[in-house]
Amino acid sequence: MRRHPAAVLATAGEEAVATLDEDKPAAYLISAQAFEELLERLDDAELADTVRQRHWEIGQAVDTTLDAL
Repeated sequence: MRRHPAAVLATAGEEAVATLDEDKPAAYLISAQAFEELLERLDDAELADTVRQRHWEIGQAVDTTLDAL
């Protein structure tokens, strides 16, 4: 892996590759596409949390118009 990490990733496909230190995972290597998908999922989860919080706040909303602002 030290000499050809891209080849290891190509062989792994979309699976993560673990680097071991004394038979324990020390780090994980994932493809750029997998990393981008992971970031997208995290972003979606944060957005869903914001939606849930704001949905609760709807009961506290005040009706108004742009002219009243």
